[in-house]
Amino acid sequence: MNAHFDTLETRPPEAREAVLMARLPGFLAHAAAGSAHAARILDGTAPSDITSRAALARLQLTRKSDLIAAQATDPPFAGLNGVAVSQLARIFVSPGPIHEPQGQGVDTFRFARALYATGLRAGDVMQNCFAYHFTPAGFMLEGGARALGCPVIPAGTGNTEAQARVMAHLRPRAYSGTPDFLKTILERADELGLDVSSIRLGHVSGGPYLPALRQFYADRGLTVLQSYATAECGVIAYESEAREGLILDEEVIVEIVRPGTGDPVRDGEVGEVVVTVFDEAYPLIRFATGDLSAILPGASPCGRTNVRIKGWMGRADQAAKVRGLFVRPEMVAELSRRCPGLGRLRLVVSEEGGRDRMLLRAEAAEDAALRERLVAALQDITRLRSEVELVPPGSLPNDGKVVDDTRPAPIPA
Repeated sequence: MNAHFDTLETRPPEAREAVLMARLPGFLAHAAAGSAHAARILDGTAPSDITSRAALARLQLTRKSDLIAAQATDPPFAGLNGVAVSQLARIFVSPGPIHEPQGQGVDTFRFARALYATGLRAGDVMQNCFAYHFTPAGFMLEGGARALGCPVIPAGTGNTEAQARVMAHLRPRAYSGTPDFLKTILERADELGLDVSSIRLGHVSGGPYLPALRQFYADRGLTVLQSYATAECGVIAYESEAREGLILDEEVIVEIVRPGTGDPVRDGEVGEVVVTVFDEAYPLIRFATGDLSAILPGASPCGRTNVRIKGWMGRADQAAKVRGLFVRPEMVAELSRRCPGLGRLRLVVSEEGGRDRMLLRAEAAEDAALRERLVAALQDITRLRSEVELVPPGSLPNDGKVVDDTRPAPIPA
């Protein structure tokens, strides 16, 4: 039995990078021809010139956080679709609402590779407990399983007792759904005296997969691995049996950028996940997910050679309202442009005596003149007065946090 889905997973990293960069110009040209949004992004830039990560990084970001307003102004997709609506297979409605197009094909979200890494093989029955109503998650996992030749039970969410009885009767080998729902089903089956021992595999996403939950499944002898995906991008990265980080999918280009900017950070630095997806129906170019992660060094012990990320590490959209005005990560990033040579920056928002207080902590050698320049620049950018503290280089946490709102949450009415 093959350990890997295909030979793409084990090719030399430099060969993979060369192929991805060679595909970019043609993909961008096709996107610009079919997508009004892509055409705007590339306005004045020839797709044939985008043959490197450095060139790609010069294109503007498409922020997930902007899609709700953009689609409300320019329905249905704000011009992001690369083919006509009549050529789509499905149109999804995710919370927000955000509307996502799906092109024709069985596994357009590319889940077969991730499911194969979990251990799913042709003929295995999978009980799919992701939602099928409006949102794409159920279809994402079903498409991957069908591409592998696996029958799917479209169980959807909820109704724990029915899920347990179906599992006992149909004897699926695999579960897909949120990390904690499988535990709920198994415990209900135990209460009912049902035999659900056919379940040996689980592929989970859409929520935190905590150590205690991992141990619960391990104690039952189950292999339960996770993937990182979004409704727009499909699979971005997935876990293998090595359980050391998440391995990037072969059909995406991932950048980790400084929150509030489109500037790539050094490997190992925490930043926002930005994804370019080779999907002709939904050609996302530098799509800023709003999620934080970081590149892990080296390759996975499982033999897959693609880049690994740490997984989900929080949110990059860290706006805070201070004295009636919003401060955002991009405002802090503007400080770096105005005062080059700074290390990490963190704008700490706190409350003292019922009044909002801002303190900018900046990695730099002690310099009174620099501190005054930062005070003035920050007030000019935010229209708010802030104190500035210079701290030793390397002393701020590598967690991607730029705006740190430490004020207590309001008590619900």
